[in-house]
Amino acid sequence: MADVRTERARRRADRERGPDRGATSRYLEIFRIPGSRRFSAAGFVGRWPMAMVGLGVILVVSSVTGRYAIAGAVAATGALCYSFSAPLIGRLADRVGQGRVLRPLAAANAAGAVAFIACAQLRAPLWTLFLTSALYLSAMPSLGSMVRSRWSFLLGDSPLLHTAFSFESVADELIFVTGPVLVTLLATQLLPVAGIAVAAALAVTGTALLAGQHGTEPPAAPRQHGDGHAITTRGVPVIMLVFAALGGMFGTIDISTVAFATESHARPLAGFILGTYALGSAAGGLWYGARRWRAPLHRRFLVALAGMVAGVAPMWALPSVPVLFGVIFFCGLSISPTLIAGFSFIERTMPRGLLNEGLALLSTAIGVGLAVGPPLAGRLIDARDAHWGYAFALACGIVALLVGLLGARQLRPAAGKAAAVPSGDGRGDVA
Repeated sequence: MADVRTERARRRADRERGPDRGATSRYLEIFRIPGSRRFSAAGFVGRWPMAMVGLGVILVVSSVTGRYAIAGAVAATGALCYSFSAPLIGRLADRVGQGRVLRPLAAANAAGAVAFIACAQLRAPLWTLFLTSALYLSAMPSLGSMVRSRWSFLLGDSPLLHTAFSFESVADELIFVTGPVLVTLLATQLLPVAGIAVAAALAVTGTALLAGQHGTEPPAAPRQHGDGHAITTRGVPVIMLVFAALGGMFGTIDISTVAFATESHARPLAGFILGTYALGSAAGGLWYGARRWRAPLHRRFLVALAGMVAGVAPMWALPSVPVLFGVIFFCGLSISPTLIAGFSFIERTMPRGLLNEGLALLSTAIGVGLAVGPPLAGRLIDARDAHWGYAFALACGIVALLVGLLGARQLRPAAGKAAAVPSGDGRGDVA
């Protein structure tokens, strides 16, 4: 632990007195920190299922029942349970340490996955699918927030934290490039439950690997008087409402894309289409993380959010699958910049003893959106067609933008405070 802290201080000093060495050097620099490659790799493997589970549940349940509304409802139940459990798990990790929380969580997640697979294979009553998906996703660890918490612990207020957060968002999008493709191919070419089985194996493996890495783990912070709750921090409710609406949009695009591909007699391509969506987001994240930013954080957040909504706007009128491939890539370009800015806001405003909880709240907010959006979109798709699902996704995006604009004043003080912190490479404000 002492070596990590020494390296952390040395690198901050180097950044403060040395010239900028370019975007590539910044990305390489973060992985020269002892242990960083191992915990980032473990987090990458362990959170791969986040791009597989929602779509995997939809594919399993729709194959069993033949109804998208029910498939969306089962997926939503699991997502809602995850949204409630994630901040509780994050708060516990803040109090007792990540390792002590992740080990039992890995076992519980594996048990839930086995139960869900068994019920689907045995054509058990529908209520069992709701119950087991809830148990399965309640034990899904929010590894993305825990990895970002480790970066924050190692880098502190260094400008490299912006690079690290950008890298993790790009990693998320690479996961979303490959995850939907993998789960769709497994579900359509092998067994409907094969995607869930692989997702569970990846989750358990990554969680166990991260739990065993103590050198980079943030120290436990027993609760202090006045710590309060992460959700009461100024600006956090606004960010959460925006992310909840975005979760509804993301989940609706998932189910609408599966339906659109099916209606176009190209169901196996659904995963590739969603992978293209994530590829656009990864490209946007790499560009965003490599730039020097002087614009205030809240302004960048709103501009990226507006770009995301503009990208969704034409999707309700798409005529064919080939056109969808092109449109959905450009639609994804603003996703990573929006998410990076949101996570950066939480990291800057949250007390250290609430950081895991605060970062997990964004996953919670997206989970709530995932719980509400797909069932409503599924009803529209069942009654009409996939184009109506895309129209609903646009409505969710508009709600997110309106909330962000109306709550912008709540975000400005924190962004302004962060902008006043001296930056090692001359940037006035770094997301």
